[in-house]
Amino acid sequence: MKAPSPCINPYHYSSLPSESVTAILLMDSFLPLLCFLLIGVIASNAALPLLPAQVYWHTVLPNTHMPTALTDLLSSDTVMDSKTDTYVNVGKRTTAVGKSSTIIGPLVYSSAATEKQLHDNRQMNLFFLEQDLHPGSKMNMQFEKTNVTAKFLPRSEAESIPFSSKKLPEIISRFSVQPGSDEEEAMKETLRQCEDPVLKGEKKMCATSLESMVDFAVANLGTRNVESVSTTVHSKDETPKQEYTIVASGVKNLAQDELVACHQQTYAYAVFYCHLAKPTKGYTVKMTGKHGTVVDAVVVCHANTSAWNPNHVAFKLLNVKPGTVPVCHFLPQDHVVFSGNN
Repeated sequence: MKAPSPCINPYHYSSLPSESVTAILLMDSFLPLLCFLLIGVIASNAALPLLPAQVYWHTVLPNTHMPTALTDLLSSDTVMDSKTDTYVNVGKRTTAVGKSSTIIGPLVYSSAATEKQLHDNRQMNLFFLEQDLHPGSKMNMQFEKTNVTAKFLPRSEAESIPFSSKKLPEIISRFSVQPGSDEEEAMKETLRQCEDPVLKGEKKMCATSLESMVDFAVANLGTRNVESVSTTVHSKDETPKQEYTIVASGVKNLAQDELVACHQQTYAYAVFYCHLAKPTKGYTVKMTGKHGTVVDAVVVCHANTSAWNPNHVAFKLLNVKPGTVPVCHFLPQDHVVFSGNN
């Protein structure tokens, strides 16, 4: 039987907001031509075979570069589950830029500051004010390498696996995760975050495949002409904590007010907590470290923090009150931001 074309039915319309369907239908009128051109490129260059998820990305987002944070998670391996007796290494990780217990992601708004967070973050500028984002500004940072090895599953496979706290025993059995282990606890926390209610004015989903991440970004930004960025540290080795200086012309605006940020979670396979929060501003920032490290960092500034926990670590560190000034933070290397392409 002939395999279906990867360009057939790229959207799952039933899962998208109704206000986005009209725009998507208009965009889909150009899809056959894009598919024809893309398949021609693949056929003419057998040395560069694309995985189905890559084909999907380049079909839906033909003008968008895929960040390394995502390409590193693609794999042509077969699905890892108990049927093949393959243990999935969930691993331990922290979604912080440096050695800090402050979480950048779904809990950033609701968490109250702990003494450890205050102690750790006083040593670094994890949170800062938007007025400090300019060439010549100096910040103490450490951009740690990520150690998560979980890969994206094919969409069809991911959608066939339960993703619910109620199904956790079945899930950990499938992936040979030891009950009561740190790995199970990490997966339980990810599911809890994904199932938590959203804040007012926010839209969210947990993307269990690259394709579902693309769908969420396109549906909520209302365009396929998007930019996708992630923090990149230009060093093969672990970089020490150091003072970074923003270089001349090193601050670039992303489209303002609407950004989709996707934060990688700890799970048996790649899962991203994606959300659209308004109003936000995004920037890419080039910095050089005192020890020579060059970083192209992604910064998100939250213009309205009135719904955040008044005891959040950012307010304690910056000595400001909720809703008074925009609060900015860097994103780790394994997080991704989508924005409309100016």
